[in-house]
Amino acid sequence: MYSRKNALFFHALIIPGIIMLVIFHIVPMFGYLIAFQKYMPAKGILNSPFVGLQNFKRLFMFADFRNAVGNTLIISILKIIFNVVVPVFFALVLNECRRALFKRTVQTIVYLPHFLSWVVLATIFTNVLSFNGIFNRFLALFGTEPILWLIKPNAFRAILVITDVWKNFGYNAIVYLAAITNIDQNIYEACDIDGANRIQRIYYMTLPSIIPTIILMSTISLGHILSAGFDQVYNMYSPLVYSTGDIIDTYVYRVGLVNLQFSISTAVSLIKSIIGFALLGGTQYLSRRFAKYSVF
Repeated sequence: MYSRKNALFFHALIIPGIIMLVIFHIVPMFGYLIAFQKYMPAKGILNSPFVGLQNFKRLFMFADFRNAVGNTLIISILKIIFNVVVPVFFALVLNECRRALFKRTVQTIVYLPHFLSWVVLATIFTNVLSFNGIFNRFLALFGTEPILWLIKPNAFRAILVITDVWKNFGYNAIVYLAAITNIDQNIYEACDIDGANRIQRIYYMTLPSIIPTIILMSTISLGHILSAGFDQVYNMYSPLVYSTGDIIDTYVYRVGLVNLQFSISTAVSLIKSIIGFALLGGTQYLSRRFAKYSVF
């Protein structure tokens, strides 16, 4: 009986979370009916006429929507790749540091950007990459003419990926540092006895030991492949870089809230939700198959 009472208490602790989930995630799904209607705000959802799949047919005829999907996939895939490679590399290097004070200082410094809002960081990067910014002044030392980087379509994707990795690599490295810490130290001692140097220890011992963690984090990231970072893109892009910087979330914002095409924007959100659900199921399978770990 004592055990059951404890269990009830801990289950009761999740009730506020369940209530918020229902209010802010389950109930709003009723609004997806708008995707199948010619929605008129004056008539509301219940009285707006149904048009079936007409909004979806119109949607796939829009070139800017297809462009937004392509940009989202490219930017998301690049972010997923570099947000795994860079944190793993950083964790491996930091693990080799023997000075505890220096190690803690570096960890603190690289963690901080993760907790800064993109509103703040976008303003900083806008100034850094401006015509008279620090970056152009540095390039001027090598005879390069100043460039307005944030309005160059060819450079905008790279800027998004680089700034996102810079913001998050320190925080993402926590998982890999924890995985490295859990490696049996007796194996390292065996490597030392065999005469392995630091590079060989990393390549033949440390890296293979954290492969399951790398696979797990990579597969979990696949569930967010259609979310390329609305906050970042919205605060940094402009109409001049729509061709390479416009993503699904910014497209929904622009079509739904700016142009007031509620039915079209809802159709886009519904497609994104369905694909995201399918990817989440795929993530669960890949986690079990390769990492021997169940996300749920």
